Amino acid sequence: MTASPTLLATWLAEEQAVRDRLANGPGPGVARPDQVAGKSGLQLMQAMLDGNLPHAAIASTLDFVLLSVAPGHTIFQGTPGPQHLNPLGTVHGGWFATLLDSALGCAVHTMLPAGRGYTTAELGVNLVKALTPKVARVRAEGRVIHCGRQLATAEARLVGPDGTLYAHATTTCLVFEVPARRD
Repeated sequence: MTASPTLLATWLAEEQAVRDRLANGPGPGVARPDQVAGKSGLQLMQAMLDGNLPHAAIASTLDFVLLSVAPGHTIFQGTPGPQHLNPLGTVHGGWFATLLDSALGCAVHTMLPAGRGYTTAELGVNLVKALTPKVARVRAEGRVIHCGRQLATAEARLVGPDGTLYAHATTTCLVFEVPARRD
């Protein structure tokens, strides 16, 4: 498949708008307890996307960015670069896994009420096509399948601007009450 120049241009413009917002925010890091208190997972994810809360440092390290959040749904966009290559010259599976795990986990996070957290208990990744830096961008789109009181499941796909599927993944997350912080 050939990448649609119009779609790639749209993807790049959307990414730049988010990166501009993030550049005016607190940068990568960890939010303070007072910044997250009383906020749902969706509110927290939206605050990160708006540049009002720190975003995950791993995204800067691996050159990907959160593009959108909605209840049970997230989109991350990544730039596969030479720094992500394995010795055979293709993007390392760990890069695929990290991008997909972010989309999956954050999709689950959007479904959680204030005071609830999650952690990945199981991650299954299927790499179906090699990826190189010749592909300008890829998107990981995560969707929640089920979100219960103790367990949540989600699925994600990693695609290029031409619609090529590079990988797909599933997760099971443990959902729990976040303990109150004692100072």
